[in-house]
Amino acid sequence: AEREAKKKATKGDASEAGGEDDADADDAAEGGAAKGANGAAKGSEPSAPSAPAAPGALDTCVCSGVLTSRKDSRDVKLENFSISVHGKQLFDDCTFELNYGRRYGLIGLNGSGKSTLLSVLAARMVEIPEHLDIWHLHEEAKPSDRTALESVIDVVRDEQTRLEKLEETILETQGGDSPALEEIYEKLEKLDPATFEKRAGELLNGLGFTQTQMHKMTKDMSGGWRMRVALAQALFVSPSILLLDEPTNHLDLGACVWLENYLSTYPRCLLVISHSQDFLNGVCTNMMHLTVQGKLQYYGGNYEAFVRTREELEINQMKRYEKEQADIKHIKEFIASCGTYANMRKQAESKQKIIDKMVEAGLVEKVVPDPVYRFRFPECDSLPPPVLGFKDVSFSYSGKKEDYLYQNLNFGIDLDSRIALVGPNGAGKSTLLKLMLGWITPVEGEVQKNGHLRIGQYNQHSEDQLDLQKSPYEFLRDLYPNGIVTANGLERLDVEQWRQKLGQFGVTGERQLEPMFKMSHGLLTRVVFCLISLRNPHILLLDEPTNHLDMSCIDSLADAINCFPGGLVLVSHDFRLIGQVAKEIWVCDNKNVGPWKGDIQSYKKHLRKQMGL
Repeated sequence: AEREAKKKATKGDASEAGGEDDADADDAAEGGAAKGANGAAKGSEPSAPSAPAAPGALDTCVCSGVLTSRKDSRDVKLENFSISVHGKQLFDDCTFELNYGRRYGLIGLNGSGKSTLLSVLAARMVEIPEHLDIWHLHEEAKPSDRTALESVIDVVRDEQTRLEKLEETILETQGGDSPALEEIYEKLEKLDPATFEKRAGELLNGLGFTQTQMHKMTKDMSGGWRMRVALAQALFVSPSILLLDEPTNHLDLGACVWLENYLSTYPRCLLVISHSQDFLNGVCTNMMHLTVQGKLQYYGGNYEAFVRTREELEINQMKRYEKEQADIKHIKEFIASCGTYANMRKQAESKQKIIDKMVEAGLVEKVVPDPVYRFRFPECDSLPPPVLGFKDVSFSYSGKKEDYLYQNLNFGIDLDSRIALVGPNGAGKSTLLKLMLGWITPVEGEVQKNGHLRIGQYNQHSEDQLDLQKSPYEFLRDLYPNGIVTANGLERLDVEQWRQKLGQFGVTGERQLEPMFKMSHGLLTRVVFCLISLRNPHILLLDEPTNHLDMSCIDSLADAINCFPGGLVLVSHDFRLIGQVAKEIWVCDNKNVGPWKGDIQSYKKHLRKQMGL
């Protein structure tokens, strides 16, 4: 009642044994460029807090910007905004703007500085109004004796305490007329302790938790599941500014659909980095594009609208650029024709003034296209089918029949197979890939392989095989001192040939020769794909290959897969990639693997209907 009076015055099923929990949840969910966050809204300080940046991530970061929006506003506008890291300019004297109630998708090339921007905002390295709380998802929920459900509720209780203290502080220092109180009252009204458990359970359920998993201690969870706990915490707190870096990397397709639907009505301000076009189309009201020149460009609408608008603008810009350059060329030719004739000198000077005024006003810039990568997997020799077959295969991590994830599987995979595996968390998608690879063996039955079969595999641990102290060129050269396998036998490569191989996967120029510890996850992923291609595989087994790739790289990967003469088995949360490369959708569920009669978009509709969305 007291708060209401003040307000009126102011307004005038995963395996619990741990096997599949680690296999599917981590392999399909944990390898994100987003490093998670936790505790952004915790603490006893009355001012709105921010999540801490990843340790060491901002040590060499220099940034500047002038806050031009009102300090009591729920919008944020910074002029002359710049960020540099290791002396490299990422953002160059641009305008940064977030408007309350908008959901922004931040897009740009790998390594352009998108994640750095989120860290800078979370660390408040530039001025952001203190009454706006920021939550940056950059680390997992801490392992503890608290259950997933308790961990979410704990954070919300802390947030309620923080808001009540902040309310008191503002009333004492600024009075009841402060605009900052409005949002505080809105948030407090929605934080009813009687509903905490129910709401926390709904969020965790949407992110893939069963009732049993919700009551599991976080110290017994894999990193992928603790990341989901952190995401549930962020969604429940509903901060003024929510910063998400590749949030779908930690989720299966069902949880991606749920999160897309949930965020599509996020009431405050959201800034999200995602490589999923489906997700950006479903969530975003605006797009923020970080250009190769370090500028921020803003577009209304979702990702599809951005692509259309950008294309139209660039076509018009190139027309204006070409006309302007033609005009300048014509004027310069006239000036040159005047020579030293006295009677022509005044005309020449007059024409030169026209050029000077054009330059002073600012010339139209030439459109700089985004770099185009052309990934390529080599031709492989043919093998008679079936190259990989399952015969009456049953498997469980415990070895017990009652724990079987799969039972009596019978199928074959050939060089013309293009299969996407889908299904709920814990169904065993990553486990199935491990059976194909021979990393685990069936309890019953047999996995039969052609003796000449070469498999190229990718998962979120693939980067671990790289020696980050070496450059990509040095690493590959040292790994294959005697040459690589080709369709024509063993082939030794010289320096230029090694560099050409790396260039095929977008690792170009000086990046080929710099230590890999300086590289972004996106670049390291490309090095891994180059490594896969050097094995001259017959079949690609790819488990969440898009986690660290930008959209142009994903399209390049899709093109390379479609040109690849061998087979493919794919696990991915990226609906668009599945639609680009898969000829068959196989559903992993109920201890079986079966075909889905339809495309991936019909499967997405099925998931939405199943969730009642």
